[in-house]
Amino acid sequence: MQPVASDGAPAPYWTIAGIRAGARMMIPALPGVIVFAAAFGALAAQKGLTLFETVLMSAIVFAGVSQFVAMEIWSPAMTGALILAIAVSTLVVNLRMVLMSASLQPWIAGSPGWQIYPSLILMTDGSWVASARYRKEGGADVGYLFGSSLVIWLVWVPSTAIGQIFGSLLADPKRFGVDLIVPLYFIALLAPTLEMSRRSLAWISAGVTAIAVFYLVPGHWYVIVGALTGAIVGGLIGDD
Repeated sequence: MQPVASDGAPAPYWTIAGIRAGARMMIPALPGVIVFAAAFGALAAQKGLTLFETVLMSAIVFAGVSQFVAMEIWSPAMTGALILAIAVSTLVVNLRMVLMSASLQPWIAGSPGWQIYPSLILMTDGSWVASARYRKEGGADVGYLFGSSLVIWLVWVPSTAIGQIFGSLLADPKRFGVDLIVPLYFIALLAPTLEMSRRSLAWISAGVTAIAVFYLVPGHWYVIVGALTGAIVGGLIGDD
């Protein structure tokens, strides 16, 4: 009998082929990633960060939304209060990663740390959506998660440098409508995994709550509030 994980799907394994498959899946999203990374680089340059500082932040932080949040608050005259504000704001935005990682636990928990932790460090919203769909369709290769995350990192970091160098050319991606590329691609990945069942209420609740909080509460609280609402509703309704 084939071994299975706690979610009832095939037990996890890790291959180079899985890494390649994950990387290929993210190719349609890369134009949007390039533009957003360049926009961050341009914003960082405007805030006074050097090329080295900008690229270093993208390489080791690698959290697009929270990097933009940090730049919105950033000031050359750093104070303890400002550092705390940046830390708290980015923490709030990135808390969704805890829930996203937890949702993959039934699949990846049986893999060794050297396979899991690099994947989780590099995981993005896009690679999570792609990997969740891959798992739902019966995939078991943990390399898929790593490959889909790694290819975004490899594109994000140098694109940040381009934006920092050429600055004003890509400072406002919304002018060209490219801010919709990545969200639309993620929706296209996610849509086939949705089912008309009680579990759909979790997604609906998360979306409605996030939209409401976006208009009612300043800042980026809508990200974590929407995620928490979806998680709570999903936990309460259970499986069909």
